[in-house]
Amino acid sequence: MSILDRFRLTDHVAVVTGAGRGIGAASSVALAEAGADVVISSRTEEQLKQVAQRVEAAGRRAVVVPANLAHTEDVAALAQAAFDEFGRLDVVVNNVGGTIPNAFLDTDVAYLEEAFHFNVSTAHALSRAAVPLMLKSLGDPEEHRQKSIVSISSMMGRTADRGFLAYGTAKAALAHWSRLAATDLAPRIRVNGIYVGSVMTSALEFVAGVPEIKEQMEGKTPLGRIGEAEDIAAAVVYLSSRAGQYVTGKMLEVDGGIQYSNLDLNLPDLAP
Repeated sequence: MSILDRFRLTDHVAVVTGAGRGIGAASSVALAEAGADVVISSRTEEQLKQVAQRVEAAGRRAVVVPANLAHTEDVAALAQAAFDEFGRLDVVVNNVGGTIPNAFLDTDVAYLEEAFHFNVSTAHALSRAAVPLMLKSLGDPEEHRQKSIVSISSMMGRTADRGFLAYGTAKAALAHWSRLAATDLAPRIRVNGIYVGSVMTSALEFVAGVPEIKEQMEGKTPLGRIGEAEDIAAAVVYLSSRAGQYVTGKMLEVDGGIQYSNLDLNLPDLAP
């Protein structure tokens, strides 16, 4: 087996949440290019159909499931949808999430709990539903086809800056959830996550679209650029495939070398 063969996911089945655009869309297409069929879900059906066309262009099948993934029952149902359609489930990509930055005194308990729910509870709901189905579809152990769960966290889960309390707390929780789940599910199912740096998706465009802010962010990133969704998708394929078969309970940092936040929201000091 060549080293490139280790990245192949021929006839595997993956579920990707938040797959209508950005990292979720890029990951869905990358998994298909590696050989996997995918169940893709987000709120917007039209976006999903466009991603499905790209999956099919790569020679694989896509099942489109529009859903409000803030509802844990909807996200959990994706695991069964994949198993019913393809008879197996190999990969789960917990990509859905995100929280708008907010000042500390504007971050009430409900806002914090909503951030946790959207970023952590949804990942747990889908993964918990997926695990029994993954175990049902385990192949010959000699095939080294351990199942894989990959969760998309953020560098704000390991760094600090003003305005990111809810988002960063939730993403830090998702990272540690990945470590704990990996311990619970080893050796049959690998669980890892990705600390994502600044990636040019629609969620970032509202600030990075401003030339001065974009220049600031690039200047504070050691590699000198904002990331692309495909940078993260490549890591998803690695962690999902045999190439990453000796990796579990780890957080892969795909962030351009960032050690500190590269986005200053210019929130003022508290008034006396």
